[in-house]
Amino acid sequence: MNFKGINHLALVTGDMEATIRFWRDLLGMRLISGFGEAGFRHYFFAIDAETSLSFFEWDGAQPVERKLHGRPLSGPIAFDHVAFGLDSAETVWTLKDRLEAAGFPCSDMIDHGSFQAIYSFDPNGIPIEFCCEAEGQDIHHELALHDTNPPPAALEGPEPQPGKWPEVVNPTPATERQVKAGDGSGFFQKWAKLRRHTGE
Repeated sequence: MNFKGINHLALVTGDMEATIRFWRDLLGMRLISGFGEAGFRHYFFAIDAETSLSFFEWDGAQPVERKLHGRPLSGPIAFDHVAFGLDSAETVWTLKDRLEAAGFPCSDMIDHGSFQAIYSFDPNGIPIEFCCEAEGQDIHHELALHDTNPPPAALEGPEPQPGKWPEVVNPTPATERQVKAGDGSGFFQKWAKLRRHTGE
């Protein structure tokens, strides 16, 4: 299976105006798409030529309580922070200065060995990181495993291991592959009603 990186990250805001001002006007990510209706919007910003960041805006959505990047929590949690790669340490320093000049506090530049990074928050309280690879490092081509007690699966190496999941025995026939029209909002509303109806 050949993945093409992350197509987009889908985050949430209660203030699309402030979100556009931050991601487009302060950070320089081009606004590339937007649609919506009463009580709902979905807008996209280009990270690079193939990757984008999107925000849903829903009535009543509020900024999240700030949680420092990487700080352990107990209980249900599915997200820690979003990290954006930059081409050099000089670019990271330039971005740090821009953020701080605009009133968004940043961490010091942190050396993680294979990369260097700064940490901040967007107007929605979303923890964000901006990083660059350290000189001479390339973790995308050589596994860097520095865990004193790695799980058994990690010790099997970087490549996908065959036979760990069931094989597909009933693929969807081409005649049943239907693509529904819509912007997504109606689909998710119908899906939520279905889940309530089935008690999931």
